[in-house]
Amino acid sequence: MATLSYRTAGESHGKGLIALVEGMPAGVMVDESFINVELTRRQGGFGRGGRMKIERDTVEVISGVLRGVTIGSPISLHVVNQDSRIEKAPAIQRPRPGHADLAGSLKWLTTDCRETLERASARETAARVAAGALTRGLRKAFGIEVVGYVARIRDVAAKVESDIEFDELRRRRDANEAFCPDATAAKAMIEAIRQTERDRDTVGGVVAAEVRGHPPGLGSCARWQDKLDGRLMRAVGSIQAIKGVEIGLGFGVAGRPGSEVHDEIQYDSRLRDTPSLGFVRRSNNAGGLEGGMTNGQPIVLRAAMKPISTLQRGLDSVNLLTKQTERSDYERSDISAVPAASVVVENVVAFEIARAFLEKFAGDTLGEVRAAYAHYLETARAL
Repeated sequence: MATLSYRTAGESHGKGLIALVEGMPAGVMVDESFINVELTRRQGGFGRGGRMKIERDTVEVISGVLRGVTIGSPISLHVVNQDSRIEKAPAIQRPRPGHADLAGSLKWLTTDCRETLERASARETAARVAAGALTRGLRKAFGIEVVGYVARIRDVAAKVESDIEFDELRRRRDANEAFCPDATAAKAMIEAIRQTERDRDTVGGVVAAEVRGHPPGLGSCARWQDKLDGRLMRAVGSIQAIKGVEIGLGFGVAGRPGSEVHDEIQYDSRLRDTPSLGFVRRSNNAGGLEGGMTNGQPIVLRAAMKPISTLQRGLDSVNLLTKQTERSDYERSDISAVPAASVVVENVVAFEIARAFLEKFAGDTLGEVRAAYAHYLETARAL
């Protein structure tokens, strides 16, 4: 059986975007309506620009699914671009600082940045969201939940209780356009974005993702390539405009002694039948991962997103044809895409968790995966 994986194809203003998912067992329910909800959420959030008023992202499942259930073959997901003007779009010769424009032009030996920016664009994340949302059927079958939200925009930070139920977390998050579960902070975040727009600037922030309901032992310490913390950081760090990823305390561990960092272990027999197998911690500074493996505690991850590199007022740049100093080109863009990024982070994390789950409990069908998981839990509880 192939490892669960996905690839994407498509350009920002091309005909559409495609995600090709391979390795999904047969028998998994596919909820197209949920995929479309996530695609719509990715288009939303306060601070989005005019492009999202044009697009109406919905998924078309082209292959790998029969009567709403996976059949074990590769799954093709297609999202149409309404703004498909790539052949008519003008050349871009004044690269935007912070974007892939100049680096890509030098890599592919061209003076037209459009050849790079069309693929480098964050529009590609629509395909990633579709792939991540596709795994909901698998995760739901085993009670694994993932939630993403905005934790900070500029200097406005949210306060979120660590023990809040996921349903309540989602309700609070979805109650405002900042996608932030702290209503007071959300209002201040929206005002910060409004002020940034008045300044003709852009603004970044921090998004968080949490995972619950998963068992210990996902990932591995046997090979560095299989360490789940590294895989999560790679998946999230590869999202456009993400410049930093931390798990648990993250960089905060560097300023504390070990006695204030490591999560002391206890055993509670009342929780023996939960995915934690009864092992609990007084804290979760490790963010649910130790030695590259899940330890049964919630996974807590945060990612820093830089401000969008396309500014209405432009920045100093160089014309690639004349080599003269000019202001950078302007492509229709967002003031802030931090709320949208929280949706992308949630779904790339969801896919990576599903991948790690299927690596440990492999099977060609959902029934075989269920049997392997049940056997693991039974054996672990008997230790």
